[in-house]
Amino acid sequence: MALLNVQGVTKRFGGLVANDSISFAVPEGSLFAVIGPNGAGKTTLFNAISGFFAPTSGRILFDGQDVTGLAQADIAQRGLIRTYQLVQLFKDMTVAENVQVGFHRMTSGNVGAALLRGAGFRRQEEHIREETRSLLTFVGLGNRADVMADTLPYGQQRLLEVARALAAQPRLLLLDEPAAGLNTQETDALADTILRINARGVTVVLIEHDMGLVMKVAQRIAVLDFGRKIAEGTPAEIRSDPAVIAAYLGTEAEHA
Repeated sequence: MALLNVQGVTKRFGGLVANDSISFAVPEGSLFAVIGPNGAGKTTLFNAISGFFAPTSGRILFDGQDVTGLAQADIAQRGLIRTYQLVQLFKDMTVAENVQVGFHRMTSGNVGAALLRGAGFRRQEEHIREETRSLLTFVGLGNRADVMADTLPYGQQRLLEVARALAAQPRLLLLDEPAAGLNTQETDALADTILRINARGVTVVLIEHDMGLVMKVAQRIAVLDFGRKIAEGTPAEIRSDPAVIAAYLGTEAEHA
């Protein structure tokens, strides 16, 4: 069954058509990639899927429910969580505190409960601390919990963003260019993390320019060019598709 179903999504900005009747389905539990050159409309598509803005036309179904045009918070509450191209951490907070922010979708209580600090509130706090430690260990930051987020190397900041997204317990995780700015070693570590996230049952959709990473982790790939989907298939099919090679991959696909 498709967990995410994008049906004829079009997004216009005045006379510019950023997405033009894009359709694809992402099966639950799969690892799907969206690729294409700069300006192909990839992030615009993610913005429409995640509720940053509504598409001009078309529909977006999540777990069989129409979420087209819903607010980001409402879509996130259903379990569709995303990261962004640019790192967006709370840099005046510790690594652990950044992850704890991600648990807001799973917590209950109000200001009164926080002030009274009853037994239930304390149990919830301890659970969040334990889960935070577990997630930081999972992404390889277990020994960095108490340092300030802005002191982490860039690659580790990327992993921290992923940990914070996982704190919201996503059913579907959208990763927007997670390898941007990473070196080869950091990209290899990220690929391993993405595969382990998927192995935990989280459906993953990623936008990425690093073809080595995409070909290593993706089970299926959609290719955009000038706002339109020009191909979809397995990594092997995409690697050998003449339209894809002409539009984007070139010899890089052969090396990947």
